[in-house]
Amino acid sequence: MSKLSAKQVEHAKPGKHGDGNGLTLIVKASGRRSWAARYIDVDGKRRDKGLGAWPAVSLAEARKLNATLQADGAPEPEPTPEPTALTLAEASAEYCAKLSGTQWQSNPEQNAAVWHSRFRRFAGPILDKPVTDITPVDVHDVIAPLMAEHSETARILRGDIRRTIGSVMFRYGMTANPAGEALDHAFVTGKRQVQHRRALHHSEVAEALDIVDSSDRFDAVRLCLRFAVLTATRSREAREAQWHEIDFDAAVWTVPAERMKSSSTPHRVPLSSQALAVLAEARKLDNGTGLVFPSPYRGSRPVSAESLRTALSANAIDAVPHGFRTSFRGWALEQPGFSFIAVEMCLAHAVGNQVAQAYIRDADLLEERRPIMSAWADYITSAS
Repeated sequence: MSKLSAKQVEHAKPGKHGDGNGLTLIVKASGRRSWAARYIDVDGKRRDKGLGAWPAVSLAEARKLNATLQADGAPEPEPTPEPTALTLAEASAEYCAKLSGTQWQSNPEQNAAVWHSRFRRFAGPILDKPVTDITPVDVHDVIAPLMAEHSETARILRGDIRRTIGSVMFRYGMTANPAGEALDHAFVTGKRQVQHRRALHHSEVAEALDIVDSSDRFDAVRLCLRFAVLTATRSREAREAQWHEIDFDAAVWTVPAERMKSSSTPHRVPLSSQALAVLAEARKLDNGTGLVFPSPYRGSRPVSAESLRTALSANAIDAVPHGFRTSFRGWALEQPGFSFIAVEMCLAHAVGNQVAQAYIRDADLLEERRPIMSAWADYITSAS
C-alpha cells in the first residue's frame, strides 16, 4: 500500500484512505477529515482508535501517534481531542453577531430578527445538526420544498446557510461546503423569469430622498443614494465614483468603461447644480483614497450596495436603488420635447440595432441630455 502525500490528504474524496501500518484517513461527505488507527493491544485484541481531526493533526503527526500505538506494549497515546462542532443554529447565531457588528451597524436588531426568523421557519430540520455532519442532501431537502412557491426565499436561505457554514469550516478542517457548489445545478427551474426591481412613482422620489436624509444614515450612504438618483446611474457606477472622474469646470462626470454594465466605452454624465452640490458636501468625506463615497466601516472601499438598500428598507421605502432609474425613465418619457434616444442615453442604454449604434457611437448627445438631467433634478428637489 502506497503512502499518502500531504496533497492527497487535503484533496481526498469521501471515503477511507489507508496510509499503511494501520493508519487510515477518513473523509466524510461534508469534507471533514480525521485519522483512525487499527492496532493490536497488549492483550492481543484488535482495536480501532481515533487520532484526531485534520488539519489539527497533520499527516506527520498522525504517523507518529500511530507508530507509538502500534509499538508492542506501548501505552496508548493521548490523541489531540477533536473539536466539538457547532450546530447550525449555534454557527448561525455566531455569524449573525458578526454581521450585527459590521455590516448591520445601522440597524442590527431588525436585520438580526429577519435572519433568525428565516432560519427558524425554513431550516428547522438541520438547525440542531453539527455543521460537520450536514451534507448537501440535507441542505437540498431543506431548500427544495421552497423552490416552487418561494424561489427567492430559497435562494437567500441557501446563501445564508452557505455563508454560515463557510465561516466555521476552517475550525474543523472542512474543505467542502454542503450548501456550496455541489448544489449549483440541483435546482433547474426552467427559463429564469425577469425580476423587475421595485420602484417608486416619480412623484414619490423627492419625499423618499428627504426621508433618508432625515434618518440616521451615514453621510456617505445618503449622499451616494441622492447622487445616484440625481444622475440616474446604476448603484455600482455611483458607489465607486472617484474624484478624478469629475470635471467640475465642465460639470461632467465620466464613468470609465470597465464600470459600465453593457458598454465598452466611457459614459459621460452631465451634472446638474444639485448633483454638484452633493459632490461639494461629499468633499468632507475625502479620506485620500480618491473615492467620492468611502465606506464608513472600511474607508479604503466604497459604500456597499447593501447599505443603499438598507437606507430604503429601514425607512419603509418600498424600492431598491436601481428602481429610481425606472422612476426617472417614467418621468422623462412624460415630458414634452425630450427625445426617446436622449432619455435612453441618459440611462446609458444601447439604442437601436447595431447599425444604428454605429452611427451614434461618437455622439453621446451630452448637451441634449444636460437639460433633461437638470429638469429631473429640479423636479425631485422641488419639495425639499
